[in-house]
Amino acid sequence: PIQIGDHFHSRYRVVHKLGHGSYSTAWLARDEQFNRYVAVKVCTANSNPKEVDVISTLTRPHCPSANHPGKMMVPSILDRFTIHGPNGNHACYVTAPARVSLSGAKDGSWIRLFQPDVARSLAAQLVLVVDYVHAQGIVHGDLHLGNILLKVPPNFDQLSPKQLYEKYGAPELDPVVRLDGNPLLPGVPSHGIAPIWLGEASERITLSETRILLTDFGEAFSPSKERKYESRTPLVIRPPEARFEANDPLSFSSDIWTLACTIWSIIAQRPLFEGFLATEDDMTCEHVDTLGVLPLEWWRRWDARRLKFTEDGKPMNRNPFRSWDDRFEDSVQQPRRESDIPPFDAREREAFFDMLRPMLSFRPENRPTTKQILDSEWMLKWALPEYGKIQDNV
Repeated sequence: PIQIGDHFHSRYRVVHKLGHGSYSTAWLARDEQFNRYVAVKVCTANSNPKEVDVISTLTRPHCPSANHPGKMMVPSILDRFTIHGPNGNHACYVTAPARVSLSGAKDGSWIRLFQPDVARSLAAQLVLVVDYVHAQGIVHGDLHLGNILLKVPPNFDQLSPKQLYEKYGAPELDPVVRLDGNPLLPGVPSHGIAPIWLGEASERITLSETRILLTDFGEAFSPSKERKYESRTPLVIRPPEARFEANDPLSFSSDIWTLACTIWSIIAQRPLFEGFLATEDDMTCEHVDTLGVLPLEWWRRWDARRLKFTEDGKPMNRNPFRSWDDRFEDSVQQPRRESDIPPFDAREREAFFDMLRPMLSFRPENRPTTKQILDSEWMLKWALPEYGKIQDNV
């Protein structure tokens, strides 16, 4: 249990909550030694410390590709320590704080769109950082908008805690109360704390603010050292081989599928594949509607196809059927026009399709590498130049 004002490791004073996941809670703290803000990630006592080791490998000073621009997009571990509490021993690690995730920025918006220059820059940076991670022999294993964070503005450290509260709001404490009226057990916090909102609606984020950090390496692995067969990526963006080739280990190409889905979500208002309380069959239907018939042996093994499609892949008794072109018009072009944001012109649209469609090849071995994606026309002519403008400013 952690409260505002707690002091750790003789230097970190907790000033607010940043957020939480299944295996950790992130706190905004003031580093009194260097007079700056940091994020202190406090892991549950039963968590696997593998993530910290992966990040340490990716950020070590003399690693291969040390000058790769993607290296700056992985959060460095500034400090590590352990705290002892009523629920066990908790591994803690300290990183630079972030402003908001890309999913958080979209959730803070009515129109759920980024400006075109921002979307291109975000996509370029995401491919660069995944290229760097892959170059170190590591598969991220969980690429999605919630794990891509925007860095805080350069003047953030100059705010005192009082000024921070005035600008973003003081912590709101909600008492934890037992329904039977009895006192709380040891190890249960007295209050819950709502996370601070440092973000901005997606359409209001400017190009100069689009410096990203790729986080959450809890599912990361090195295929040369371990075999991993189960994908824990959200079902709507999970690569199809995780279902149809369950006996084959996942590899770098599984990241390419989720990378494509995530780039689409950066560019578009809605995800490429959609499903509310979706099943595996629902998602396979989405894949076939969008991308065409599965490889023949997968198609024959998929029992539910008889209820959904004719043998040649035509949908039966289902409305609406949404093709790739339908989805691009519904999720990208039309929402942009309605929001007075420029849609893709014909040349950019064609280059974007030429890059993204191979990334969504059903067979993993047919997907491009990150190096090949970086050499695509859309990256070279549209995305990387927008990222270059940020580098020039820095």
